[in-house]
Amino acid sequence: MSDESAPSSSNESPPADRYDDLERRREEAAKGGGEARIERQHEKDKLTARERLDILLDDDSFEELGTFVRHQETNFGLDEDRPPGDGVVTGYGTINGRLVYVFSQDFTVYGGSLGRAHADKIVKVMEKALENGAPVIGLNDSGGARIQEGVKSLGGYADIFKLNTEASGVVPQISAIMGPCAGGAVYSPAITDFTLMVEDSSYMFVTGPNVVKTVTQEEVTANDLGGARTHATKSGVSHLTCSNDVDCLRRIRELVGYLPQNCEEDPPRVPREEVESAHDGDALDGLVPEDPNQPYDMHDVIRHLVDADDFFEIQPDFGENLITGFSRIGGRPVGIVANQPAVLAGTLDIDASIKGARFVRTCDAFNVPLLVMEDVPGFLPGTDQEWNGIIKHGAKLLYAFCEATVPRITVITRKAYGGAYDVMNSKHIGGDLNFAWPTAEVAVMGPKSAVEIIYRDELEAADDPEAAKDDFVEQYRDRFATPYVAAEYGYVDDVIKPSETRKRLIRGFDMLENKVVNNPRKKHGNMPL
Repeated sequence: MSDESAPSSSNESPPADRYDDLERRREEAAKGGGEARIERQHEKDKLTARERLDILLDDDSFEELGTFVRHQETNFGLDEDRPPGDGVVTGYGTINGRLVYVFSQDFTVYGGSLGRAHADKIVKVMEKALENGAPVIGLNDSGGARIQEGVKSLGGYADIFKLNTEASGVVPQISAIMGPCAGGAVYSPAITDFTLMVEDSSYMFVTGPNVVKTVTQEEVTANDLGGARTHATKSGVSHLTCSNDVDCLRRIRELVGYLPQNCEEDPPRVPREEVESAHDGDALDGLVPEDPNQPYDMHDVIRHLVDADDFFEIQPDFGENLITGFSRIGGRPVGIVANQPAVLAGTLDIDASIKGARFVRTCDAFNVPLLVMEDVPGFLPGTDQEWNGIIKHGAKLLYAFCEATVPRITVITRKAYGGAYDVMNSKHIGGDLNFAWPTAEVAVMGPKSAVEIIYRDELEAADDPEAAKDDFVEQYRDRFATPYVAAEYGYVDDVIKPSETRKRLIRGFDMLENKVVNNPRKKHGNMPL
């Protein structure tokens, strides 16, 4: 072999300007739409896409993917403006040491609008999340589809929707709405497991105020139409409302701590020896009023049962007659579904049913055991409820509990009446352990209503109908409005003192941790919609 064909033995390094060029390109990508637009973002009390990721993820854990991606479009002069990254920062990192995949839309680049290249970057991290079994967190701040790219943009959204659906129940998906989210853009967050919004800076709507005015002649502001408070209280689209960007990102970090990496794993536990004791359990013995018509706050009950200062409420401002949220009991994450006697007497209505059904299915999808705290006099009556479909919406909650295969424990604190008794995780629909406090009343209906039906003839014939009614009510209460008849049939496993509840829950969930249920094979059920 000649000297000319021999490989060079030179150890020369690449020219320094190659590295300088790389750093220049990275700096260009980091600036997004430029200093002026970044400043405008800050003036609105909003963080930039990269600043948000710095807060969301563990220090020095973010690894960016697609830094130098640029769009390939030429229409409408787009070829003269091709910022690196194309309006979205994508990659992966860790939260408390656990892997997550992320995308953060950059409003300083094309208003965060989604084009083909932008969508492809999001799709890539979602695919990686599915392949590797880790959560996906999307920080949304976008004006919607990139009009200049036409159907390519719409196709990009549809690709994301399809992956959202495929990932549903496989890996946790969390959407933070940190700016505008309009048109087709709203459907991706709606498919994900949790949606968080920021007060005064985020909004979601299919059609904006101008279109609404044109079509329906209604005048409404963007905030009233689709702001955080609107979706937290009226529509239920938002699961959590946050005061600012930083609060939102910290809440996401907290939420992830209750969820597993994927559907094949269990949620992470806190070592039991590190768990602080709950509040004084003896206080529970006097917490439920003797008068069944007197309200109390179920939050107080929950605080005495869970690990100290550990309750992460979901949708606190929607369907407030039902409480849903995550907590830990003895270090073990649980999902809590609880009637709230302080609101609408704890009845189930449409909003509460939908809220509960969604939460139960989320817990079941990700192996989070369920604790049900029951004090329910029934479903809320009225034409508004009937005409708007309480039958099918209430059936959603029933369906979700029936289908759930995770460990499920119910504690009846007071009322368990009618069909609502069945729905709230009764033995009959698969509840594993069902406890009742001595104050529990398990019956078809309340004593007064029952007496008016059962003893109608006797009351009509009585010399003093009111006195007779009072006597019959006491008889009914002694005979039926107690937990002991249900216990005789085995529908209640034990009647316990309230102060014993935390200990029984810890032991019960320990006993149930290897529970296996094999439901009948099917393509899928037909959930009431």
